[in-house]
Amino acid sequence: MKIKKLALNGFRNYGWETAEFSGETNVICGENAQGKTNLLEAVCLLSTGKSFRTRFDRELLGFDYSSANILADIESHGRQQNISIDIVSGKPKRIVVNGVKKTASELCETLNVVLFCPEDLNIIKEGAAGRRKLLDNAISQIKPQYASYLSQFNKLYENKTRILKDWREKPSLLETLDEFSEGLCRTSAYLVRYRAAYTKRLNEAAAPVHRDFSSGTEELNIEYKTMSTVSDPLAGVKDIYYEILEHQERHRQNEIDSGQVLTGAHKDDLEFTVNGKNAKSYASQGQTRTAALSVKLAEREILKAETGEYPVLLLDDVLSELDAKRQEFVLNRLGGGQTLITCCEDENISGRTGGKVIFVSGGRIK
Repeated sequence: MKIKKLALNGFRNYGWETAEFSGETNVICGENAQGKTNLLEAVCLLSTGKSFRTRFDRELLGFDYSSANILADIESHGRQQNISIDIVSGKPKRIVVNGVKKTASELCETLNVVLFCPEDLNIIKEGAAGRRKLLDNAISQIKPQYASYLSQFNKLYENKTRILKDWREKPSLLETLDEFSEGLCRTSAYLVRYRAAYTKRLNEAAAPVHRDFSSGTEELNIEYKTMSTVSDPLAGVKDIYYEILEHQERHRQNEIDSGQVLTGAHKDDLEFTVNGKNAKSYASQGQTRTAALSVKLAEREILKAETGEYPVLLLDDVLSELDAKRQEFVLNRLGGGQTLITCCEDENISGRTGGKVIFVSGGRIK
């Protein structure tokens, strides 16, 4: 998958601008607040239909613009295709692929991307929510049914949380508690099975990438963690469901007393080890950054295995967080597929990469 040409009109700080990309490495240079990340944001919208920076479409519009358009010519699934997204303040996005209207969830059938931004460098050291989000975003691109189960789970979780918080004022709410608990156990069983299977693939793909990235000095391992009663998260969904029900039965009264949902896939996590030591507790800053980037590159390999093509890799302002050796790996030894990298001009990238260099200044592309 490759983006050949991108045109923006009224998007963020861009008036009317176009950019043409190499099919391999593209380095987008410029000072801060010039529009580099805005380019990657537009590319993400072409694949997911949503921004990775805001939930509000109105923030995507440039000053003095009431609408914006993103238009791209891409190469995907062995043919030339085009995607157009119209963003109008106060209205749903209008998405058209090859002249046919599509939903946001259908965009990944045409274009896949893997995004890595500075926040992802902390994914190993910070809370479990970010690691679950990593799994959710990655699995949803290759297993559309997963996104449906996740949506069901989130609605059930929200309703059950409300019951547990409000039942003292309205005791009759407890009459519906078990119904929502059962629904959460059921949808959790599907999420656990999907997440465990994906983590297994992620571990298998990330280990050799990390080994290469660290010049053979480090071994990365990723393990999936879920509820204590689940003996094998790779078992059948029915078996997992009954084991989650057991966890629910043990914690029902504690949930009522604490007002918190204690059973469900919202408790899941990933554990990373580097050379056998827990990365969250013992890994150095360089090791955790290398591990985080290795996970994203592994995600790219899994998408290629699923679709037959490399997704577009987006690396937003991560070079400054890596040492020279790791920067060289990112710039020149990623291999396969198209990559878009943003960085500051003072990093003297032009002389350090064989890829195409694009300069951005004040919302203009040079």
